[in-house]
Amino acid sequence: MNQASQALGELTTEQLQSILRGIEKESLRSTPQGGLAMTPHPATLGSPLTHPHITTDFSESQIELITGVHRNVLSCLDELTQLQQVTTRALVDEMLWASSMPCGLPEDHLIPIGQYGTSNVGRSKSVYRMGLGHRYGRRMQTISGIHYNWSLPGVSSEAYFGLIRNFRRNAFLLLYLFGASPAVCTTFVAGRDHRLQTLNEYTRYLPYATSLRMGRLGYQSDAQTSLAISYNSLPDYLNALQNAMRQPYPPYETIGVRSPDGAYRQLSTSLLQIENEFYGTIRPKRVLRPGERPVHALRERGVEYVEVRLMDLDPFETVGIGAQTMRFLDVFLVHCLVSNSPPDTSDEIAALGRNQHKVAERGREPGLVLERSGESVVLTTWAAELLQSMRPIAQRLDTIEGNLAHQVALDAAVDSLAHPDTLPSARVLQAVKAQPNGSFVAFVRSRSKEIKEAMQSMPMPHALEEHYKAMAHASVLEQKSTEREDTLDFDDYLQNYLSAASA
Repeated sequence: MNQASQALGELTTEQLQSILRGIEKESLRSTPQGGLAMTPHPATLGSPLTHPHITTDFSESQIELITGVHRNVLSCLDELTQLQQVTTRALVDEMLWASSMPCGLPEDHLIPIGQYGTSNVGRSKSVYRMGLGHRYGRRMQTISGIHYNWSLPGVSSEAYFGLIRNFRRNAFLLLYLFGASPAVCTTFVAGRDHRLQTLNEYTRYLPYATSLRMGRLGYQSDAQTSLAISYNSLPDYLNALQNAMRQPYPPYETIGVRSPDGAYRQLSTSLLQIENEFYGTIRPKRVLRPGERPVHALRERGVEYVEVRLMDLDPFETVGIGAQTMRFLDVFLVHCLVSNSPPDTSDEIAALGRNQHKVAERGREPGLVLERSGESVVLTTWAAELLQSMRPIAQRLDTIEGNLAHQVALDAAVDSLAHPDTLPSARVLQAVKAQPNGSFVAFVRSRSKEIKEAMQSMPMPHALEEHYKAMAHASVLEQKSTEREDTLDFDDYLQNYLSAASA
């Protein structure tokens, strides 16, 4: 019996029945013509500062839907569907953009930053986003995605970090199977240096790309490549993050914390303003207490769950992700947990970065070679080995649930590996090219409209509708209460909050 089989056998049925997952889904609001909606966050959805399930991400025009925690895949999808229904009903003449890569964008400085009211915490959220805009450009921040939050009871912080190391090693497989952003609107790359090919005057693409969102044009940062953060232990990880939040970075010092008129431009001039600025395909997480910093929560109470951050919105799925994909993620994450996970090294971290860029930009290229343990391996060969080794996990989960759903998800991945033209990234390119003018925006606009109509036609029980109305109203009252109770000057609040990262 190998190490993975033994570790899988040591997981109890009760543990595997108690896998918890939740979804955070980001989507731009767009106009019917496929441009960015420049209107404020809809008031009927409540306060984006305090609503537990409907908020905004970087931009005022970027809605984020957050489900609760679920033991069942279908109940998680049901809640995400309800949240999307509620949101769609509030949009009137707008719609949720169905792709990770943005709709038609205005000039960078015109993209509206999220607004959260006059409280100190609300102002700090906007200043942080202002800093992101200065550091990376606002266009990059309009990219959207699906975050999959996952936990298994009884797993230690050490074991979660073993999972994370294996996830990073094998993340290429998820980019290959589920990447759905091979093309972009020209407004996204206007004035930028890029290696994309021209499909027409409105669309740029790469013929074998899987996820441009996760490539050089996506959530990447030259400044952060110097960090090479290790995931060998929780203390190592936290110390590296804290150092990055203390380390001055000359280009950000040039920007300055404030403009000449005294308005804040960013929270600090450090390499990272706060923990969330560190871009990664997966994060260790802990539910925070009011006012608590993530580094403090993790140091004091350990890892509670992991946040998978590399999943594209699938424009062919009504809510951006389907049950089959979620079941595959469950199998994949258990596999990462039970498999042997040696410590990472600086050389391996660099190789994983190169693998990510290759698969994001050239993943479907026949014979594409990746780096594994200092050697070259063909992507499809490595992927086939991984999928085969995941079979016992899918079988175990299916035995527990009394169906074949996880094996079906695994079989679909095996089939996709053999038929890359069926992958979401290939299907998106086929659909874009099938548009009368070969336009990325035209394709996504059409899908977004279809999804909006599907959402509008779905019934919603009156009691559920009233539940969400009450939640929105309560969030507005909570924001007002927070603003009334603020007594600390914002400058002092910010100093206290930022110094908490050193605690």
